[in-house]
Amino acid sequence: MRILLLGEYSNVHNTLAKGLRELGHEVTVASDGDSWKDYPRDIDLKRDLTSRTGRISFLWRLFKALPRMRGYDVVQLINPIFFELKAQRLMPFYRYLRRHNRKIVMGAFGMDYYWASVNTDIRPLRYSDFNFGDQPRTDIEAQRFRDEWIGTPKETLCRQIAKDCDGIPAGLYEYWATYNEVPELRDKMRFIPYPIQMPEIYRTSFYGGPLKLFVGISRGRNAYKGTDIMLRAAQRLQEKYPDKLEIKIVEGVPFDEYKRILEGSDAILDQLYSYTPSMNALLAMSKGIIVVGGGEPENYDILGEKELRPIINVQPNEQSVYDELEQLILHPERIPELKRQSVEYIKRHHDYIKVARQYQDFYSTL
Repeated sequence: MRILLLGEYSNVHNTLAKGLRELGHEVTVASDGDSWKDYPRDIDLKRDLTSRTGRISFLWRLFKALPRMRGYDVVQLINPIFFELKAQRLMPFYRYLRRHNRKIVMGAFGMDYYWASVNTDIRPLRYSDFNFGDQPRTDIEAQRFRDEWIGTPKETLCRQIAKDCDGIPAGLYEYWATYNEVPELRDKMRFIPYPIQMPEIYRTSFYGGPLKLFVGISRGRNAYKGTDIMLRAAQRLQEKYPDKLEIKIVEGVPFDEYKRILEGSDAILDQLYSYTPSMNALLAMSKGIIVVGGGEPENYDILGEKELRPIINVQPNEQSVYDELEQLILHPERIPELKRQSVEYIKRHHDYIKVARQYQDFYSTL
């Protein structure tokens, strides 16, 4: 098949492309590299948002690239906002892609209208980026995303594409559960785990000394993802156990530098309001790094995993993070086994070629 992967989130499309190419498919990745993360791509759609000339240059490159986006068996959009343009300007580009390619799928991989509205109004999850139980989240960042996606051109675009497209793959349990609350979209849904390429070197040993904890801060989404709360818990523990915990904080670095800094860590703090590990956490697990974050039973159930439990699951509050992390500090004998299970978990469920086969099967059913 000829496959166009359009847009990027956290290296999902670049990694998937590698797996699909291993299976013999012709794959093109067109994206902006996910902004400052600068992931690899075949067609560069990075836009300079600081100047008018940057906008003109981007539009010139975009229109020049459009003929290269024709004649594919499958076009996969990372999100309804698949180019760095206002939502009201994207529908003509979608129609162009629809007209000149066989099938189009839209990923349920992150922020969109259904993620914001379903978890605000229906609340199928016990907690999420938009609710705690029956109560909507009221913090500024959560409200900002509601304002962006509900009752706006972004909502219109998302609903139109979801209705028209041929399929919707979901990368995490919570996205799958959210979209399944929309009856007209259920038949289009398929849960497929995120792809990870195993590194050549990973470490499952622990020789004592302080626990090396990695904290990655995402620009503009610190409170929204709960990193601020998790970091406070870790810093309290560092004051209590100064010889047993080291914290490394990283913010806003390109992907290659991020991977380099991550090396040598024993554990990573992941998203507080997630049921499941995201791409950055999965990458860490592939290196034998323990994830403290989302590891709810639903995550293991949807994967069919009955044995491994490598993720230190926390509830969405500071005390839960504090308690679980403290137990890891006080019981370092647990660390080698959790590291080993982390690596095995990625091999079983997220190997990029295994995941690519699932996408291959999904595409063939469209």
